[in-house]
Amino acid sequence: MASMKWFWGFLKKYCALLLLGLVMTTFISILAIINPYISGLIVDDVIQGGNTGLLPRLILILLIVTIVRSILRFSYQVVFETCSQGVLYDMRDAVFRKLLAEDFAFYNRKKTGDLMSRQTGDMDAIRHFVAFLIYCVYENVLLFIFALVMIFTVNQKLALCMVLVLPFTALTTFRQSKAVRPTFARIRDRFSSLNAFVQENVSGNRVVKAFAKEDFEMEKFNRENDAYKEAQLASSRMWMKYLPVFEVLSYLLNVILMLYGGYMVIQGEISLGNLVTVNGYLWMLTVPLRMTGWWINDTHRFLTSVEKIYDTYMEEPQIKTPPVPVERRHMEGNVEFQNVSYRTDDENIVSDISFTAKKGQTIGILGTTGAGKSTVMNLLCRFMDTTQGQILVDGVNVKDLNLRDLRDNIGMAMQDIFLFSDTIEGNIAYGRPECSFEEIREAAIMADANHFIQRMPEGYDTIVGERGVGLSGGQKQRISLARALLKKPAILILDDTTSAVDMETESYIQNQLKKLNGQCTIFVIAYRISSIKDADQILVMNDGKIIERGTHQQLLDKNGYYADAFRHQYGEIPRTDTYDSSYGHPAFFTGAAAFGKSS
Repeated sequence: MASMKWFWGFLKKYCALLLLGLVMTTFISILAIINPYISGLIVDDVIQGGNTGLLPRLILILLIVTIVRSILRFSYQVVFETCSQGVLYDMRDAVFRKLLAEDFAFYNRKKTGDLMSRQTGDMDAIRHFVAFLIYCVYENVLLFIFALVMIFTVNQKLALCMVLVLPFTALTTFRQSKAVRPTFARIRDRFSSLNAFVQENVSGNRVVKAFAKEDFEMEKFNRENDAYKEAQLASSRMWMKYLPVFEVLSYLLNVILMLYGGYMVIQGEISLGNLVTVNGYLWMLTVPLRMTGWWINDTHRFLTSVEKIYDTYMEEPQIKTPPVPVERRHMEGNVEFQNVSYRTDDENIVSDISFTAKKGQTIGILGTTGAGKSTVMNLLCRFMDTTQGQILVDGVNVKDLNLRDLRDNIGMAMQDIFLFSDTIEGNIAYGRPECSFEEIREAAIMADANHFIQRMPEGYDTIVGERGVGLSGGQKQRISLARALLKKPAILILDDTTSAVDMETESYIQNQLKKLNGQCTIFVIAYRISSIKDADQILVMNDGKIIERGTHQQLLDKNGYYADAFRHQYGEIPRTDTYDSSYGHPAFFTGAAAFGKSS
């Protein structure tokens, strides 16, 4: 089984420690046969035989064995717990590294709550197996074998009567193991679904409250919760069917001992001390029989969890660094798109995109929602790969570059702003954690964020909530911009970065960005013409294609798509007699005008 081979790769590192634990477990199992034997001697030789001088030595042996077993039990439990935590540490590290290496397509398919359950509930099932189940099963198997051997040494007929129970136990174990495994797969699936639902609602609690949909979400939660409960109950019904059988078989051994063993004592075939000895070994037989069902449940929970984690781990990202990449630690920032197209799910997202951006230039990209503006930048960052054409950075195809080098030279203020639950200083310095505070403050000033940060209770040490909860949209945008600026990248991408700020703030930020002229190539994606009118080149996109390009004045002179958008945003009525329908859908102007006026 591939998943178990993968798990063994983590466990074998701790083989020496596990072997030490198993040796101690073996020794403690051997010691377990001494006390019942001593108890039998006390009955036969001391109580019935009258040899009272033997009693102190026998009691001393009992005490020594008990103390040694207690010390060893504590020691091997520490050993197995250490192994389990080591395995979990290595496995979590490997899985988390793999999650960081996954591409956008992976996270589009997966739910956050489902991935979280891999790192929590499934990992805990593995910890339980290594820390408890391994030594518990091993110890009880040894106890069972040793007990049978010792009972055979006392009386073979009595031992054979007890052995008759074993075939029924083996058959019950086989049937339960076969029936219970699918139930645990359903439990893990339902738990992942419930976890994903709760995570999504906690993250989106503001939307739920804004639409007063608490009752609606509660109904959905109840359905998820009921499905999880039913999966658990189905599993419980399964082991409830078999566990009573194990209980009956274990108690049957007591019945055999009391009836047949007592009869043998009366007949003089065995002594009373022998009966006491066998009775002392009886728990070593009954405990494994009674616990077999639980161990089967825990084993299948472990196997299911390993398979779930393994399946997630083995999903290979489509976007990877090539085997022999071109290393470019520091890039100039020259960008060229050559007939680039991107298609997914049988739909063309962008088609035949070609343009050149030289170092130090500012490129503005304007277009309707869904025109492909952000996709073009995602292709540049290799968040996804082109299906046709190629993208060159400093003359090298991005697919040939070291992925870390490429993205390390790109600073991006994304449209979907994400701030970590950390200080404002920590969020700004995310790309360069080793930088000085003065550099952080300088980036904040450029992004026009310094003044509102200083007004906060703790200033730059203020903790922002998860995803920036507690900050306005404009404040989050400016912190995101400061984070990108602090990186001092060769290529700076601003994806609708000033949409939530007022015109005065936008003008200030644009003036600050002019200071970067010649230092890096800047791409500005915007709906407002005011954000891109000073760009060296403006690309107008619609339906995934570039339909116009040029400077602000050149595009106005063309009197086309861009010119009509300009008139709408600045309050003029479009001239419908000169409007060419091939430029795009009129909805663009409504959206653009609304965006311009919303500021």
